[in-house]
Amino acid sequence: MEWTYKQAGVSLERSDAWIELVKKIASRASAPGVAGGIGGFAGLYRIGEGRLLAACTDGVGTKLEIARISGRYRGLGQDLVAMNVNDLVTCGARPLFFLDYIACGFLDAEILGPVIEGVAEACASCGCALLGGETAEMPGVYEPGAFDLAGFAVGMVSEKDLVDGRNISPGDILLGLPSSGLHSNGFSLVRKCLMDGVSGLPVDMEVPGSGKTLSEILLTPTRLYVLQALSAASSGMVKGMAHITGGGLEENIGRILPGTLRPLVEYSSWDLPPVFGLIRDRGVAEGEMRRVFNLGVGFVLVVSPENTDRVVSLLEGTGEKAMIIGKVSN
Repeated sequence: MEWTYKQAGVSLERSDAWIELVKKIASRASAPGVAGGIGGFAGLYRIGEGRLLAACTDGVGTKLEIARISGRYRGLGQDLVAMNVNDLVTCGARPLFFLDYIACGFLDAEILGPVIEGVAEACASCGCALLGGETAEMPGVYEPGAFDLAGFAVGMVSEKDLVDGRNISPGDILLGLPSSGLHSNGFSLVRKCLMDGVSGLPVDMEVPGSGKTLSEILLTPTRLYVLQALSAASSGMVKGMAHITGGGLEENIGRILPGTLRPLVEYSSWDLPPVFGLIRDRGVAEGEMRRVFNLGVGFVLVVSPENTDRVVSLLEGTGEKAMIIGKVSN
């Protein structure tokens, strides 16, 4: 059987239409300080003296269900932080603080404690304060053992240092930074094609070519790209940055390209991590894979051809291996 995200219950088209509706509604509550609103990776607000606050919010999605089945929760904390701060730094903003929101049916410290420990560790690793949060116990709404996570990140960037993609031009190079796997997107489709029904795979099976079990692979935390992205942005040679989340490479890179420019991604320019090969073999077509997953590239920087080598070298200095994965086209 061929699986699609829509068959798993998630419609990208419905999501796009919802975003357009929210944009219209949110425009009624705008203010003079708003410098960038809904649709970007982070909202921007002027606070004077050439400074902008950047803010965003996100969650972990149905990766929570894999954690529940496997009984492994700690990595969800890093997932939650990464899904937010990786969005935040796409504009060059330095994360200042983070807040979490947990909704649950029963407050179980043995489950939720490791999550918060993971949040704190991830915040500390990228110089971001865990400022506070809220835990709501909601019996009758959530069953015992069920919970949901949301996070909120705020950062700051000087307007003169803002990375907004406006100077991107045809021929610019796409530099990709490797993902750690699925990160925190597409798990409704993952669960449907890998784990549902009588042909579902056991979570303790070894994924071919990985040396790891399925649960280990699926629960690998989302990478944090804060230090690498800020280091590259400080060079002044980065024109745009994109966090590759739901929608895949082309849609997320397209969000930062001006006018009618589009990304030309060379999908054969890097090795596909084993988990994506497994998903493809279980009935997800290549086109759908590209629409839903990061396919091994979690963050993209756009640079001029003449600056590519210097940015790659700079990233190597942070311990990061950048790959040329394509270019910008008309």
